[in-house]
Amino acid sequence: MFAIIQARGHQVKVSPGSLVEVDGTIGTAGESITFDQVLLVEKAAGVVVAGAPFVAGAKVVGEVTGETRGPKLRVFKKKRRKGFRKTRGHRSVFTQVRITDIQA
Repeated sequence: MFAIIQARGHQVKVSPGSLVEVDGTIGTAGESITFDQVLLVEKAAGVVVAGAPFVAGAKVVGEVTGETRGPKLRVFKKKRRKGFRKTRGHRSVFTQVRITDIQA
């Protein structure tokens, strides 16, 4: 059994027991969270239900396990023959969610 959810603008394939990283800070560790924007659900009998755009009545329940940070990204700008060089960078924050249940 699996589902495809929309979380913070990204589509993520989830199944019960899987660990998913979602952009940004959603909640604190140990908190329960519900995703109600479910795009597709595979039920136990192998039947696939697709939504237009979301499946009615479907929910994915998970538990926040913590936060992580992505890799460091470097942004380098340069204009040739002008002596202009600028380096910036950032690291994105992700929230880890352990999927506990898919309700279809």
